[in-house]
Amino acid sequence: MDTYHIGSNPLTIALVGDIIKNKVKLALHDDSRAKIQACRTFLDRKIAASEAAIYGVNTGFGSLCKVKISDDDLEQLQYNLIRSHACGIGQIISKDITKILLLLKIQSLSYGNSGVSVETVWRLIDFYNLEILPVIYEQGSLGASGDLCPLSHMSLPLIGEGKVIYNNEIRPTADVLKDHKLTPLKLQSKEGLALLNGTQFMSAYAVYNLIKAQNIIKQSNRIAALSLEAYNCKAEPFAAQIHRIRNQDGQIETAKEILELLNGSETFFQEKEQVQDPYSFRCIPQVHGACRDAINYCKSIVEKEINGVTDNPNIFVEDDLIVSGGNFHGEPLALTLDFLAIALSEIGNISERRVYRLLSGARNLPEFLTVNPGLNSGLMIPQYTAASIVSQNKQLCTPASVDSISSCNEQEDHVSMGANAATKCLRVAENLEKILGIELLTAAQAFELRKGLKTSTAMNKLFEDYRKVVSFNERDRYLGEDIERSVQFVRERELD
Repeated sequence: MDTYHIGSNPLTIALVGDIIKNKVKLALHDDSRAKIQACRTFLDRKIAASEAAIYGVNTGFGSLCKVKISDDDLEQLQYNLIRSHACGIGQIISKDITKILLLLKIQSLSYGNSGVSVETVWRLIDFYNLEILPVIYEQGSLGASGDLCPLSHMSLPLIGEGKVIYNNEIRPTADVLKDHKLTPLKLQSKEGLALLNGTQFMSAYAVYNLIKAQNIIKQSNRIAALSLEAYNCKAEPFAAQIHRIRNQDGQIETAKEILELLNGSETFFQEKEQVQDPYSFRCIPQVHGACRDAINYCKSIVEKEINGVTDNPNIFVEDDLIVSGGNFHGEPLALTLDFLAIALSEIGNISERRVYRLLSGARNLPEFLTVNPGLNSGLMIPQYTAASIVSQNKQLCTPASVDSISSCNEQEDHVSMGANAATKCLRVAENLEKILGIELLTAAQAFELRKGLKTSTAMNKLFEDYRKVVSFNERDRYLGEDIERSVQFVRERELD
């Protein structure tokens, strides 16, 4: 697919991932163009035919909705809105998340319920296709009234102001527009509000987090399977009969996947001396499976959100109706992102416990997995690192969605804090990749110490690929680089 036509199909997490990964260009489907134009024409006629107050069109914003704006100032009102609301601070969000944000804003405007012009939507498409990416900051959104602050920074470059990232450089927007012979947009009534209202900052993070989470859950099962081999665990807890009678989908799928990964292993299916294994090994299907179910639930909520309209007010041409409501409120995403963070944190919790067990000197493995303990500390301290990250993730999993701080003179008296849920969820996901990297480092070391271990084709491939990146630890050395390479391996490995 070289070009994706916005409005041709519903978006999915997988589709967005493919569009971003493969640098697919965007275009506007003819049906969407017609809907956008019809809505704009309807709004212009409404404004011309009536002096009735329409929120954000001929009134002020927030608690200033009581202030009527004259017809002569309707366009200036939109420029003032964008400029005054661009108050973001903190880190600049990543290029991939910015591209997802632009894509989702275009999608939301394509339904013809927002009152923007076709030209405005096409300019967003131009920015996406040319990779002129607005500089948007992490902090500033309350996750209600939409992501006003970050979306203001998205909108500034449309009117020739603010800064953009182009060719990996931060540059003034005016200079980049000039290079491409683009003139700043001339905004019409309501357009600024339609651009700023919406949940696209939260949604973009949610999509990005879910793409990462779906990769992580597969990686975590592969790494856990190598740990099962390295710790000489029993195969019986993964028997399909056990999981079938509990009737939890993720648990059933995880047990099946572990058995498939270890299919062909001579050692895993041998009879073992121990009666039971620790929970961190024996309960992989129950824990990873529950987290998989949580990820799938979050995916269902987010996919609904990215195919919806979340600005305000909403325009219904066929019903001759303009309604001011609250679709910008981020509660569905705030709760979902908190849930996703908890699920990802749990995968890290159980992973670190497997690391701890592998280092304990049990089951004929040397303490800290070094051939000369005492003189060498071996892999003692990577477990400390994993433990500290697990603890940080627990702290980050304090839900953002239970908090609310009133704003805008009490007009906006309950907010979702979904943007905070979004950004900290990404930190949890990135932390989890580090924990899994440490588990892989540990499992590979233990696996190699069990010389002559006859494992499966899948585990042999994982081990051999990993050994091209991180070598066996013969004696104490600088492990920081090993951990970094291991984490990178987790992040970049192609899942076949």
